[in-house]
Amino acid sequence: MKKIVSIILAAALALSVFAGCSGKSDKDKGKLKILTTIAPQYDWLKNLTDGAKDVELNMLLDTGADLHSFQPSTDDIYQVSSCDVFVYTGGNSDKWVDNALKNNEKVLAINLMELLGDKAKEEETVEGMQAEEEEEEEGGKEYDEHIWLSLKNADYICEKITEKLSEKDSKNKDVYEKNQKSYSEKLKKLDGEYENSVRNAHNNTLIFADRFPFRYMTDDYKLKYYAAFVGCSAETEASFKTVKFLADKLTELKLPALMTIDGSDQKIAKTVRDTSEIKNAEILTINSMQSMKHDDIEKGNDYIKVMKDNLEVLKKALN
Repeated sequence: MKKIVSIILAAALALSVFAGCSGKSDKDKGKLKILTTIAPQYDWLKNLTDGAKDVELNMLLDTGADLHSFQPSTDDIYQVSSCDVFVYTGGNSDKWVDNALKNNEKVLAINLMELLGDKAKEEETVEGMQAEEEEEEEGGKEYDEHIWLSLKNADYICEKITEKLSEKDSKNKDVYEKNQKSYSEKLKKLDGEYENSVRNAHNNTLIFADRFPFRYMTDDYKLKYYAAFVGCSAETEASFKTVKFLADKLTELKLPALMTIDGSDQKIAKTVRDTSEIKNAEILTINSMQSMKHDDIEKGNDYIKVMKDNLEVLKKALN
């Protein structure tokens, strides 16, 4: 999804970066200020920095706003330019970060897609998927931003973040490394549960009557999928051709469920089900964490918990 940066926003970015160079207050001096864009990153950092001295952790998108439609305010840009460490996904939705941190060498910017390197995947348009008009016109591909929906990615990224934090803040190096090892064990354990569940499932195909942000997950466990739209699509209405294709697949494969993501009104899924011969197919919701807030994490609905809940949904869909 291409973002257009207006002249007004560009001016706000320039002004706020200049303001961000004014330095910290006496109260904040000596603190390592870490800022993340979204909740999965925030929760990873919360675990990695647990017990570290003089570390302040904050999250930018804490209103439930979708990552793909986010446009930073002047205050947002100021927060970015005045922190010490900024952790962000680095996909097309984060193009604004380049301007926010232009000529700002003070901030350690950690681009997670750059950390992944060749592990990052391009969005793909599979059979039956409705391509966006913009993509059809430009013929270009975008990288899939939903890197956090892979436990393997999470483990790898947390290891790399720990290395960078340890270099930036050596006095807390032992804390970071200890926390990373402990968190890695939790991620690997849950990853093993996913592997086992998929290995023993009755089928290996999912139908998303919705956007599809779960490519990293399906690739991890060698699952097949069909979907209405790519993960970053702005489309909300499926064409007759798309609905019929998904309905025919549901009938052909005799799957027990259709998948939707959090925030869906399930309208497309219901239409697909009604068009198919599998009238009793369950409509399941799997959480993409794209609109998760700080309060969700504080209430215990953190990254590990959501991924465990997603596993239970996956079990229903595959059995």
